[in-house]
Amino acid sequence: MQVAITCRHGSVSDSLRDYITEKSEKLLTYFERVTAIQITIDQGQNQNRVEILVDAEHKHNFVAHAEGDEVKSNFHSALSKMEQQIKKYKQKIQDHRRDLPLNEIAENSLAEAEAESDTETETE
Repeated sequence: MQVAITCRHGSVSDSLRDYITEKSEKLLTYFERVTAIQITIDQGQNQNRVEILVDAEHKHNFVAHAEGDEVKSNFHSALSKMEQQIKKYKQKIQDHRRDLPLNEIAENSLAEAEAESDTETETE
C-alpha cells in the first residue's frame, strides 16, 4: 500500500509527515483491500484544507476533506470521516444472512427428495 502526501502552497515538516503516514495506515485495520492513500494539504492564508483519497480494490474510491485553521485537527476530522465511509462500505458488502450455504441447501434438498421417494415406494 502506498501513502502519498502532497502539500500545496507550503510545506509540511517531516515529523508531521511521519505522523500522518502512521495514522493513515491504520485505515487498513478497517478495510484490508486499500491499495493507495493520497493526502493533499492545501495551505491558504486564512484556512488549511486536508483531503484524503483512498483507492480500494475493484475501483472503489473514497474521498473525505476538512477545512480549518490547524492542519493536524483537519487531518483528524477528515480521517474520522474516512473511517466512517469505509466502515459503512464494508458493512454493506458483507453477507449478513445466516442462511445455509448454497451447497448445503442443495444437499439437503437431495436428501429430502430421496427420503420422499423411499416413503412412496414403501406405501405402494
